[in-house]
Amino acid sequence: MVRDAVRTGLEAGLLIALLGLIVWATGQPFIFPSLGPTAFALALRTPEQTTARRVIGGHGCGVVVGLFVYNSLAEGLAITAEHVPFSTDGLWLSASAALSVAGTAAAMLLTRTSHAPACATTLIIALGLLPDVSDGAIILLAVTLLFAAHRAVLRLDRRIA
Repeated sequence: MVRDAVRTGLEAGLLIALLGLIVWATGQPFIFPSLGPTAFALALRTPEQTTARRVIGGHGCGVVVGLFVYNSLAEGLAITAEHVPFSTDGLWLSASAALSVAGTAAAMLLTRTSHAPACATTLIIALGLLPDVSDGAIILLAVTLLFAAHRAVLRLDRRIA
């Protein structure tokens, strides 16, 4: 039990650290909040929950839906800005958040790509934190790199064992 906890923690941290090196080298946002739960899920090594289809596909649903909803309802707005109570901007951001999670959840179920952290990805986009198509591309690249690093750790672990 302790051994598994240490291994899981180390692997999750290593996966994020690898992306941190890319952030450091490029200055681009290759780390964002939904990658923490994804790294943890991968490090838990539950094969049915951590397939490429689910992890990359789920985040892909989050990116596509988040971009569509944000650009339809809240383009140019960001949750980090101060909003007057009951403002139209606050309403549009709230609607963008709710519709992006609803759409992402439905899209993941329809495409059999359920990955809960992808709902955080869609919120990151829908709330104007990483709202551009180029941000969406970086998100998908980061998720793909995270998944590839996890697979490399698995191969290395099998060789050592």
